[in-house]
Amino acid sequence: MNAPTELQHTTVLLNEAIDALVTNPDGIYLDGTYGRGGHSRLLLARLSPKGRVVAIDRDVQAVAAASTGETRVSDPRFSIHHTSFAHMATTLAALGLGRVDGLLLDLGVSSPQIDDPERGFSFRFDGPLDMRMDTTCGESAADFLARADVRQLTEVIRDYGEERFALQVAKALVARRESGNPVRTTGQLSELVAGAVKTREAGQNPATRTFQALRIFVNAELAELEQGLTASLALLVQGGRLVVISFHSLEDRIVKTFIARESKSEFDRRAPFAEPKPQRMVAIARVKPGETELRANPRSRSAIMRVAERSDVGIDVGIGAGAAA
Repeated sequence: MNAPTELQHTTVLLNEAIDALVTNPDGIYLDGTYGRGGHSRLLLARLSPKGRVVAIDRDVQAVAAASTGETRVSDPRFSIHHTSFAHMATTLAALGLGRVDGLLLDLGVSSPQIDDPERGFSFRFDGPLDMRMDTTCGESAADFLARADVRQLTEVIRDYGEERFALQVAKALVARRESGNPVRTTGQLSELVAGAVKTREAGQNPATRTFQALRIFVNAELAELEQGLTASLALLVQGGRLVVISFHSLEDRIVKTFIARESKSEFDRRAPFAEPKPQRMVAIARVKPGETELRANPRSRSAIMRVAERSDVGIDVGIGAGAAA
């Protein structure tokens, strides 16, 4: 199947995210996953002339789209930088900035990445099995498959893809490699997984979980998320908002756990008379796309947005019912 000639992206939970994020129109906001700029553009529209948006993305194509051509953002309040949100504190420091009034993370893969066969993210188009968000560094999925043993492959596919047939897929991958014909393309991987996964979920390609697992592993997505969330505690001003949109349960579980943990005061049982560690976050909301968005953009169906506010309150307010589910 041929890829579409124009690679476009529909931003998920666009208005909901910016509504939740902006508490100070004069503030500084960090878009940690620029993509194709949907959130950044609306954010700029909501800010005053004093406001500022710092955008980052680990994908050089996303940075190029914001910097050149018809899709560039020509606004003196905006700048974009090639890096991961795990290193956003370094970027802000280099710009002479300290804390920010809001931080947005829109996780997962953008439509231009999925729809470009050369990127190797999708089984819908045959292309090189790359899967790197940042194509300037790191190991491609094909290179990992060329060196990993059955145990390593099983762990990755099971832990990051939650694939019941991880062992069967791993054995098939190694057997094909040892035959002198290693998997190098998305089409080859999709075909191999289809033969190894015996039970298919309704409406889902049997390769879905394996592709997800390899992408998460190659890009160290869960570790990057953990680092970014931890960094947000030092970067957000008092009352600043953290907005995270996730697209699968592994990501959402990390975000949910982080907000829950930081929304509680902690007592040191070894020092019962000491002041408790202050609560550093307050959970605000958990939001999913509405029916209108789901009809217009089916890719939004798995999205969950969680919102929290930076707070150094020494009492335990817990998590509201809307944010706990």
